[in-house]
Amino acid sequence: MQFMVECTITPEARNEVQALFKATGAMPPSGVELLGRWHDAASLKGYMLCETVDPTGIAVWLQDWTHMMTFEAKAVVNDEQMAGVIG
Repeated sequence: MQFMVECTITPEARNEVQALFKATGAMPPSGVELLGRWHDAASLKGYMLCETVDPTGIAVWLQDWTHMMTFEAKAVVNDEQMAGVIG
């Protein structure tokens, strides 16, 4: 399954988040493939497209950041998959 994750950095944690991102790359754990990541520096938001067969891997990954950021993860489908849904 693919998941679109929207993250928002709390303003007071901006410097800490940026330093940790630079130091670690904020890569997901084994079992979660990061397909793409985009940043909106003006709004302190980011977007990640991930793929996994076990969504708990995403939960484990995000848990390390929840004291500095909020997250919203949604299962998504591509055009081909949606075409199959709507017939």
